Amino acid sequence: MSQIQANESVAINIRAKARQRDLIDQAADRLGRSRSDFMLEVACREAQDVLLDQAFFTVDAGTFAKLQVLLDQPLPPTDKLRNLLKTKAPWEP
Repeated sequence: MSQIQANESVAINIRAKARQRDLIDQAADRLGRSRSDFMLEVACREAQDVLLDQAFFTVDAGTFAKLQVLLDQPLPPTDKLRNLLKTKAPWEP
């Protein structure tokens, strides 16, 4: 694919129920974006996540054993870690 083709705008058509459209419009409005910009950004973010989740790494047994040792070690106590553990998640009351 040439650079010109890669930068060319193309149409993407999608059908949705009215309630889905309204939900998307409400979210887009909250962010000050158009429906199209919002949908494209969210769809691209999700597509990247799907593709990144498919990444597969192969390592030899020795490297894997070293990784397991690192993962099993507790993090050293720091003020940053203590503050993080005390912070409530945004969805917690």
